[in-house]
Amino acid sequence: MKTLTLKELDGELAEWPFYMDKAIGLAASVFNATPNPRVGCVIVKDGSVIGEGWHSAAGEKHAEIVALEDAGPTAKNSTAFVSLEPCAHQGRTPPCSEALIAAEVDRVVIASVDPDERVSGRGIRALEEANIKVFHLLDFDKRARAVNPGFFKRQEFGKPFVRLKLAMSIDGRTALSNGKSKWITSPEARKDVQRLRAQSCAIVTGIGTILMDDPSLTIRIPELGIDDMQLKYNKASLSKSPARVVIGDYKKIPATAKVIHNEGAVKFFTSGKGGSVANYPENVEICEIKSDSERVDLESVLVSLASDSKCNEVLVEAGPTLSADFIDQGLVDEFITYKAPKILGSDAKPLINYTGLTSLDKSINFSVKEVCRLGSDIKTTFIPSFKECSQEL
Repeated sequence: MKTLTLKELDGELAEWPFYMDKAIGLAASVFNATPNPRVGCVIVKDGSVIGEGWHSAAGEKHAEIVALEDAGPTAKNSTAFVSLEPCAHQGRTPPCSEALIAAEVDRVVIASVDPDERVSGRGIRALEEANIKVFHLLDFDKRARAVNPGFFKRQEFGKPFVRLKLAMSIDGRTALSNGKSKWITSPEARKDVQRLRAQSCAIVTGIGTILMDDPSLTIRIPELGIDDMQLKYNKASLSKSPARVVIGDYKKIPATAKVIHNEGAVKFFTSGKGGSVANYPENVEICEIKSDSERVDLESVLVSLASDSKCNEVLVEAGPTLSADFIDQGLVDEFITYKAPKILGSDAKPLINYTGLTSLDKSINFSVKEVCRLGSDIKTTFIPSFKECSQEL
């Protein structure tokens, strides 16, 4: 495999960034392909795009297969631009490297090497052994990883990528003193939250939120506001809801709770004795996490979600105490706030229950990744300052 930088792309190769950008764009258009990565592929011949494809969901055709089918016999002697190294193992679908070899493409250009040990480097070797030239566009590597932050983190560190989402007023309050919070933010902000849910393999909350709000924690597809093309990209992934994960004493949850009765997997993580509960539906699983205290060890929860459920990305929608625990334990990769232009007052519920600081140098610091306006609200995405931001899109 030959590694190239943008400075080395001249002549015919000068168009390569355009095609790779298109391949990464196709991958980024997919909400969720868990446990697989989001992948896009563009096949080019004689300066024209002859095939495009994306991987829409686990069990569906991979991006390279879709693009090759789109190109048909003209794929021979073409160049395939793929956002991630083509797979070289038999999973639910055949290896993409074999399909590219069978199609007799001339070159394969990748943006990033697959971190999965079943693939990493093997797809490249299979192609090169078939006399197909392979190139790695180094300048696109970070962007390609940013499309799949959870897949890379799960493969490399054994934990999913964690987003923490909170909505607040100007004065940093999340609900009135009586607990009422619907709705602090605008419809546009709530629509954006639905997109975060659609990108997630699991939605994590605490027992307090279940008892206070009785949330469904499902994707409300009509609120996504997607057009026909976006629906085409995501129809398969949207057919499956993210798992709902509740942390705390599940015995307090009433059998009528919405989180139990909606379609999809439900996991209750507890530090007490687990086991099946007769009055819960079959989709409910009780998971015991051994702990030295009564509180559930959050890192163990994340490791379990990665190893047992193959979760790539997790969205935390919790109250001020559980949210503070995730932040305090350094488990948050992205912290997203939606700030509404209203004041709720000093007796309203705080954003984060984090106490005990006696000096500013002990504070938990974040860097601002992105700020945008959604309706009347301001969305801000923060990155913990001790983590390198690798999600530039």
